[in-house]
Amino acid sequence: MAEPSLKNKAVNGVGWSAADAILGQGVTFLVGIVLARLLSPTEYGLIGIISIFIVVLNGVVDSGFSNAIIRKQDTTNEDYNTMFFTNLGFSILLYIGLYFSAPAIATFFGREELVALTRAMGTILIINALSIIQVTILTKKVDFKTKTKASLTSAIISGFIGIILAYCGYGVWSLVAQQITKQLLYTLCLWVLNKWVPSLKFSSQSFKYMWGFGWKMMVSGLLNNIWNQLYQVVVGKFYSPATLGQYSRSKEYANILSANFTAIIQRVSYPILSELQGNPERMVNGYRKIIKLTMFVTAISMIFMGAVAEPLIYCLIGPQWEEAATYLPLICLSMSLYPLHAINLNMLQVQGRSDIFLTLEIIKKIIAVGPICLGIFVGIQWMLIGSIVTGIVSFFLNSYYTGKKLHYTSWMQLRDIAPSYAIALVIALSVYFLKLLPLSYYVILPIQIVIGVCVGLLLCEICNLSEYKDLKRIIIEKVNGYKKHK
Repeated sequence: MAEPSLKNKAVNGVGWSAADAILGQGVTFLVGIVLARLLSPTEYGLIGIISIFIVVLNGVVDSGFSNAIIRKQDTTNEDYNTMFFTNLGFSILLYIGLYFSAPAIATFFGREELVALTRAMGTILIINALSIIQVTILTKKVDFKTKTKASLTSAIISGFIGIILAYCGYGVWSLVAQQITKQLLYTLCLWVLNKWVPSLKFSSQSFKYMWGFGWKMMVSGLLNNIWNQLYQVVVGKFYSPATLGQYSRSKEYANILSANFTAIIQRVSYPILSELQGNPERMVNGYRKIIKLTMFVTAISMIFMGAVAEPLIYCLIGPQWEEAATYLPLICLSMSLYPLHAINLNMLQVQGRSDIFLTLEIIKKIIAVGPICLGIFVGIQWMLIGSIVTGIVSFFLNSYYTGKKLHYTSWMQLRDIAPSYAIALVIALSVYFLKLLPLSYYVILPIQIVIGVCVGLLLCEICNLSEYKDLKRIIIEKVNGYKKHK
């Protein structure tokens, strides 16, 4: 009975996580299009600067405890209480530190308005801390339906608030209000829908277990966030808020597909694979399917987005964002590799090897210094090219250890994903040069999309890839399930 149960969990988990990403991120995407036409790249750049610190500190708030809880087989209510109060305590301390650091941040970037903006946005740290425990409980239960409801509700309402404020002339503060409202509504919805409430209990034994596993994950996550945000720091410090706005916007579009889809797979696969720790053969087979399916979707979608970057940016947010179109193809290529090495790291967590996880993060961050230096001394484009090389090296480092443990080597993984990249390349070439036609981008982009989809489906049917068949099966099962429910 275990097999059907786990399969059903996985399918439902992927389905609802995908719904969360498609609907929630879809709303965010549409709201972003409207806001980009109402606001300037400089205003987006100011929020991009603040986001550097919010992203880094949010990684500290969790402390890696959620991963420890999800992995633990015999979780108690004391574990949840301990995690909740620890996260909340960390968030309050970090917000106090950020509050008093705001003037120094403003001085470093040469923008006085960052003081008030940073102090306002910093409240997201505390609000997020209140949601982590609820998200962890839902993830452990593979209940992404509830999470989707909360995410969609918060995205819609906060989006309307942001648009109204931007239209009324509140500028950058409309973005601040949108972000705070989104996190606040998301947290409130989770508490209403999940029903878990804390009690005044704190277990030192539980804390020791979670800290023993989690601190390495926290340091690893902190290093990863810092290095990812260093790209933002370099652009914001050595260029201008307007350029940072252009860069942030292009990265945001790439993240919609790559980072979000990877997050979906990680959220679902981690609890599922954790349940399979006692059955290595099933775990490896499941792991291989995850990689093939994830890279099939990611490679095709990211390479295609890079190929249509110029018409896409122009049609969605206008010619004032044309600089973003030059960054997007390189970011897409780099981000297409991200799920591959991220999923390999996910497996190290499943195996409880947070020590190797931390070591790898340190090594990769040392390597990442190269692209950052290129951004400072040569230019943003060269920084992005360097990040592609770093992504390739990261994959080989991550997959070496998982491959050694599971006998699924780097070269075996590359062989599995090669057909997906081949299809992606053919699709990209079939649409890329269409932008040279003497037609409006509003005409060219739909043509590119139609041709790309047709070529992609034809190639997938001809090649008959197992990952393509798996994806069709999942979609059909979810559609049939919806019809029956209806």
